Formats: sequence, C-alpha cells, structure tokens
Amino acid sequence: MADHTAQFKSELSEELENILKYWKDFSVDERNGGFVGQRDHYNKEVPGASKGIILNTRILWTFSAVAYHKNEREGELRSLADRAYGYLKRAFKDDIFGGVFWEVDAEGNPVNRRKQIYAQAFAIYALSEYYLLSEVGEARDFALELFNLIEKHAREREFNGYLEAFQDDWSPIEDMRLSEKDRNSAKTMNTHLHVLEAYTTLYKITKAEAVKEALDNLIELFLEKFYDPEQQHFQLFFDNQWNPEGKVVSFGHDIEAIWLMIEAAKASGEESLIRKTEDIAVPIAKTFLQEAYVPGKGVINDKDLDSGATDTDRHWWPQAEAMVGLEYAYQISGEEKFRDALYDIWKFTRENIIDHENGEWFFRIDENYRPYKQEDKLGMWKCPYHNSRACMVLTNKA
Repeated sequence: MADHTAQFKSELSEELENILKYWKDFSVDERNGGFVGQRDHYNKEVPGASKGIILNTRILWTFSAVAYHKNEREGELRSLADRAYGYLKRAFKDDIFGGVFWEVDAEGNPVNRRKQIYAQAFAIYALSEYYLLSEVGEARDFALELFNLIEKHAREREFNGYLEAFQDDWSPIEDMRLSEKDRNSAKTMNTHLHVLEAYTTLYKITKAEAVKEALDNLIELFLEKFYDPEQQHFQLFFDNQWNPEGKVVSFGHDIEAIWLMIEAAKASGEESLIRKTEDIAVPIAKTFLQEAYVPGKGVINDKDLDSGATDTDRHWWPQAEAMVGLEYAYQISGEEKFRDALYDIWKFTRENIIDHENGEWFFRIDENYRPYKQEDKLGMWKCPYHNSRACMVLTNKA
C-alpha cells in the first residue's frame, strides 16, 4: 500500500505540472489582456470568443492555489495570479451596482451583466485564495464586499437559502438558470455548494462572525434540505419554499459535496457539524460506488430517479471530484474499497480522460471512450480548477 500511495502521489504531482503547463502556454491572451475565452477540442483558439466569469475566477483560483500549495510567492505562478486578479477587477467588476458580470467580450467589455450568485461565489473563492497567496488587503476587501452583496440581495430570509440570480442592478430576474440544461428553479444545490466552498475560505482569511454564521447556516441547509437520507443523494432543484423540483441526481455533485461539507465544518470549528458531515459522507460514498462508479470505466454523469434515464457520458470533473470524495470516505471509514475505487478511477482518467496529444483533459467522452469533439478544451465551463484541486488535495491527504 505504501508503495502504491507513493506512486499515486508522484503521478498526481506530475499531472499537476502538466495541467499548469497547458494553462501557462495556452490561456494567456497577449492581444486583449487577461486570458483567452475559448479553445476548441483540437486546442485551436476561437477568434473573438467572449470571456466568462467562471473561467476567469477559476484561473485566478488555480494559479493562486497552486502557488500557495508550492509556497511560490514569487515567480511565474504568482505573476499569472496577479494577472488574473487584475483582469477580474478591470473587466468583470461592476463599479456601479457591485458584484461581477457574467460575461465580457474579447476586449473586456460587458456583454452579459446579470448577477448569478454562483458567479459571485466563485469570485469570493478565487479572491480569498489569492489573498492567502498575496496578502493583498484589497482582494480580501473585494471578497467581503461580494459576501455582503450576496447576503443582502440573495439570502432569502423567510424560508432560508439563497436565490439563484438577479438583473445587473440586483432586481429580480425571470430566467434564473445557470445554464440551458438546468431547471429555472429559485434555489439549487449547485449554487449553494459553491457559496459553501467560497465562504469556507473567506472565513479562514477573515474570521468574521457574519461569515461564520452564514457558513454554519449553509452546512445546516445541506444536512436538512439538500440531503435525502432515504436515497443517499443530494437533491438539486427547489422552489423558494424548498419543494423539490425533479429528481435528477448529479453523481459528481454528490461526491464533491461530502468533502466540501467536511472542510466547511472544520473551518467553522463546530464539533457537532464536523460529526454530522462525517456521518453522512460514508453512506453517500457507498451509494456513489453502487450507482455512479463502473469498475475500470470511470464515473457516469447523472440519473433521473423518476424516469430511470441515465447519462453514461464520462465528464472530466466528476472523475476528479470522485477521487477526492472517496479519499475522505476512506479516511473516515478505513474501508479499502474506497481507496481501490479511487486508484481505479485515476487509472481510467490517465488512460481515457487526459488528452495526451493536445494537453489538459477532454471535457467528456462517451461510454465507448470517444471524446465529444464539439466540446471545448478551454471555455466558459472548461477550466483548470477541478483537476488541479484534486491533484493538490490528494497529494496532501493520500
């Protein structure tokens, strides 16, 4: 086991360097500033592509987190983190109404000014990580400013939880969907999950009581509203009064949530929350192994519990999150099946998800391991954060 663990960590460290090399070589926009908006499956830049807030905050998070992880407070990684921070402020920050825009054009002019709470959360997450690296007080203040905007406009005080989206001036918006594939629901697990991870790091850098209160409240919402103890899944979509809307299960979000909840509880320091989050982690991970994991063939995407319809595509990010979540389940339970599955998913990922020709990871492949060539290698949703984070977390924990 020791030899296997050492080899595993060595392979992860090597892959982290491969991921970084790709983003260093292919993401910087020398023409317009910041980072390019899109590269296709073949790694060709798409001329004039707009730039999304999710891509740009995840780039900021990645370069900041890796530099901090490697204790490189100067040098190329720090320089790229500085570049991402500067571009976030210059192009995405709304100096009139506050918050960050959803999308800007290739030159950095806003083209979609909507205030998606998911996006505000990712900005907080990235800014907080950048502050850990840089200790730039302005970044921490920007993160707190976004926190206060979320708490003022999006936190729904009557029924609790956070509303999904708003117009640029924080007035209500009819279509709150994060993407076309989502339901137009008032409250979603996905947005709450990323507010949770953002507030976790924000509390680490501020120790502000208001952030702790909001963080503890989010953990309780996951335990009481999103978690379904009968099915051992997290429900995804709800109306404002917490009535479930549909029964689609996202396997990647299930396994990602268990470890993010544990880390949130540890950051808070509340022993009861640490115990509660660890108590549900192993049952959810066991269900994940039964329903999402295919030995030798990775992790499937999702399932509709009403119709039974299953999406058997293998997306890149659930493979990464599965490895982390299963490691947490192993650490809690000591059950070798979690480690065995983790190593098997990594082997599958190395052989089928990583693009050994053009670099980085394929967005998704079908059940016969064929990549979808219409998907981006770099784009609005194709970013370096899930896979780089998994490499860092697992080299520290495994």
